[in-house]
Amino acid sequence: MKPTPIIFSLLLFLVLSATKTPYAQEPPFLKFKDDEWVNQQLEKMSLDERIAQLMMITVYPKQNDASKAIYKKRIQEWKPGGILVMQGSPYKTADWINQFQDASETPLLVAIDGEWGPAMRTDSTIVYPYAQSLGAVQDSLLLYKMGEDFAGQLKRMGIQMNFAPVADINTNPFNPVIGFRSFGEDKYNVAQKSWMVAKGMQDNKVIPVAKHFPGHGDTKTDSHKTLPLIPHSKSRIDSIESYPFRYLSAHGITGIMSGHLNIPSLDDSGTTSSLSKKVVTDYLKNEIGYKGFVVTDAINMKGVQTTAGRAELEALIAGNDMIEFVADAGKAVATIKAAVASGEISEDEINEKCKTVLALKRWVGLNNYQPTVLKNITADLNSPDYQVTNRKLLKQSMTVVVNNDSTLPLQELEKRTIATVNIGGDQISAFQNTLAKYTGMDHFWLPKDATEQTWANLRQKLGNYNFVIAGITGINKYSSNNYGISEIQKQAVLDLVNEQHVVFSLFGNAYALKHFANIHHADALIVAHQDNDLTQELAAQLVFGAFKANGKLPVTSDRRFKAGDGFEVEPNKTFSYTIPEEAGMNSVILNRKIDSLANLGISERAYPGCQVLVAKDGQVVFHKCYGYQTYDSIYPVNRDNIYDWASVTKVTGPLPAIMKMVDEGKINVDDKFSKYWPDFVGSNKENLSFREILAHQARLASWIAFWTMTVKEDGTLDKNVFTDHPSAKFDVRVSERLCMNHDFRKTMFDTIRTSELLPRKKYIYSGLSFYLYPDIIENLTATPYESYVKNTFYKPLGAQTITFNAYKHYPLSQIIPTEVDDFFRMEKMRGYVHDEGAAMMGGVSGNAGLFGSTNDLAKVFQMYLQKGYFGGRRYISEKTMNEFTRIQYPENENRRGLGFDKPMIDNDENKLEDAYPAVSSSKSSFGHSGYTGTFAWADPDNGLLYIFMSNRVYPTRNNSKLYELNIRTAMHQAIYDSIFTKQE
Repeated sequence: MKPTPIIFSLLLFLVLSATKTPYAQEPPFLKFKDDEWVNQQLEKMSLDERIAQLMMITVYPKQNDASKAIYKKRIQEWKPGGILVMQGSPYKTADWINQFQDASETPLLVAIDGEWGPAMRTDSTIVYPYAQSLGAVQDSLLLYKMGEDFAGQLKRMGIQMNFAPVADINTNPFNPVIGFRSFGEDKYNVAQKSWMVAKGMQDNKVIPVAKHFPGHGDTKTDSHKTLPLIPHSKSRIDSIESYPFRYLSAHGITGIMSGHLNIPSLDDSGTTSSLSKKVVTDYLKNEIGYKGFVVTDAINMKGVQTTAGRAELEALIAGNDMIEFVADAGKAVATIKAAVASGEISEDEINEKCKTVLALKRWVGLNNYQPTVLKNITADLNSPDYQVTNRKLLKQSMTVVVNNDSTLPLQELEKRTIATVNIGGDQISAFQNTLAKYTGMDHFWLPKDATEQTWANLRQKLGNYNFVIAGITGINKYSSNNYGISEIQKQAVLDLVNEQHVVFSLFGNAYALKHFANIHHADALIVAHQDNDLTQELAAQLVFGAFKANGKLPVTSDRRFKAGDGFEVEPNKTFSYTIPEEAGMNSVILNRKIDSLANLGISERAYPGCQVLVAKDGQVVFHKCYGYQTYDSIYPVNRDNIYDWASVTKVTGPLPAIMKMVDEGKINVDDKFSKYWPDFVGSNKENLSFREILAHQARLASWIAFWTMTVKEDGTLDKNVFTDHPSAKFDVRVSERLCMNHDFRKTMFDTIRTSELLPRKKYIYSGLSFYLYPDIIENLTATPYESYVKNTFYKPLGAQTITFNAYKHYPLSQIIPTEVDDFFRMEKMRGYVHDEGAAMMGGVSGNAGLFGSTNDLAKVFQMYLQKGYFGGRRYISEKTMNEFTRIQYPENENRRGLGFDKPMIDNDENKLEDAYPAVSSSKSSFGHSGYTGTFAWADPDNGLLYIFMSNRVYPTRNNSKLYELNIRTAMHQAIYDSIFTKQE
């Protein structure tokens, strides 16, 4: 099925048609042509100085101080009107600009080529998407925001002019110089997007200069190297090539750059178009009606073909107001001055052009020039607000061109054994690392220069999986050598399509699709347009449904993939991973406060290390690791570490199963508990209600230390219950060196049955019923408890790390140790459950026993926060989630829900040191804590999720500093503070 044709182009055509007028709107700087400051500057200048104002020389801040001295001398001697800054760091570029401005009598107009932001010429700054990517974006207001960002960044560096946007329509797929720099092949799309970027800058007093008039999109050669030919008729150029420039002119763009082209239909003399009066004056200014500023493309390019030494003069005669990349301004001024004397160009023309340049300077505020503040400049240029714009643009540029059987977003994760492949790389990519956040998978790579045998070996390994996700990387931006695509890459794609269920993401130029013969038969194909870590991370998120995809191809690759193609893919409420500002949070406060508290806990030895995860509205905005696994500081905590969740198991193991069975009518929480646990019939617990037990007010004892029942008078363990090696009878593994007689399990249940009840109903936290739930769940589902919760919840959620008895599934080095048990098991607990009672259940219990990663615990709780829905699937009804997470017996001063913990009653009136959890947490919030130092809390009212993981019991449970320092609650409050506080 082909994508539905977009109506966008038609609507845009109607809008643009309505704007057609023979009279261009006036650019805003023109009102300063007769300004007092402009006239004063003009009057005090000599003819040489006025001519020099029309010159722009080039500087390279990456160079050394000797070069800087040369540039400064040229500025003092030549007195150019402006400088074009090329490569350099933010600090050095701004510093040099300050010094050059100080050396100039008249403020310099500072320009840059910033098509994808300052990063095109400045290192250590945000690389915004290339124009081809932006051509796929359907929300053009985002391009306006990008233009605003450009303006803010450039002004921060002391730059007033940007030689952008590229308004060329790339109608030639083999164009060697424009290609990915163009918004695409549709003239309306190119025109509108060019204007939105330009307007964003222009509305913020930065001069946009659209290039390369009258259109460089259909050339076979590069004007940097030769003079390209545009062979089309004037009518064709009127309707296609020049269309975006006409549109920009009609909207009053401040600047247009003349390109170096040979256009016989406009000037049959062979004159380079930038030097042609017929093109610049007659066509652009008179016929089109453009009234703004015109600057040449770099005058030193090979496409400029004229008599040596006359290029600058001819450019001015043609109608340009300024010439950029002038190698010898002194010589150029002398040539032009001589031409004035000979009458080849008049002094009035020079004065008029000079006033144009001065009016631009007045409009951007150079009449009140202030040097750039250098402090924090790199950080300011990478402001989170700018990063948010970049992320939004990249997400909206993602274009799904194949989606057979609605493969995307990828769901039914429990049915898939997934392999990922980096086709074109020699290591695991950012794409693969991000994919792994969503479910279990194995990673492979295939270098561009891999041998056929290497691919054959990899193909054999991939046969063990039923689904492959492949990123195609190493694609060149330009078309030469088939975009750099190797034969082995083509073969790999071919074979994967023929042999596997496969999703591809192409990280590169959309035109490159033509080189993959059968890629259109893949299960799904994403065109991500470019290749960097952030693009790869976002493409991976799209695969699993983190955000909506609605990008449309801006160009036609071949008959299979045409401009305008693109399926919409709706999000499915899985996690996305982003920065705090995209979720409306303050990263400065969040990082500063959480870092401080986490490190306080380490320095005070509350725990050797910890992890903190924060999600807002389904967006994981913070996930950091601190410290080490143990106090010897050998192994740092990392995101893949597996934790013993302790009592968080209660709400992630048996509780989701109970809620699901409530939905299915298998459990009614208002029944007697003995209906589901018949062993209570005839006991003092026969009439206890399921609801009261879950709410911890059924008068059950808090806990029973079952292991102490096996201790003999001499302090040793009863050998009828425990042994140091497994056997048919002693098959309950308690720890590495301790096995229990399986008959003792009945003794534990009997002990619960006969235990005394408390005298009255009140809130007393009790874990006793949670020993019983695994059997209840197994009886009602006819499925072993562990299998049921894994297959019903964890695997579909993509929470593959969640398991009991972690030692069976992970290397010990990945598992965070808990206590050095010196009273029962007499060994360090690592991979075996810390809780003694759960250990005596063979590690598979309802009160404790679950292990898993921080990210996977977050998935379970996000499902709860979203009222039982996650990743395109409903696990628990909203009605049941609401019931279980509401406070049950507030009249009895019991804050608990059903299984879930809740904030203290009137918690919002407490001081932070007395609160549980954060003071700002809503009454609808819920969660649970774990004895080992774990904590999970969800707040539906604020869309907030907080996970804290530590091993505070290492090496001993007697360490209570985590509570004394109130670290978890203080962190929780800091998260709310970051929501409510504006950026400092």
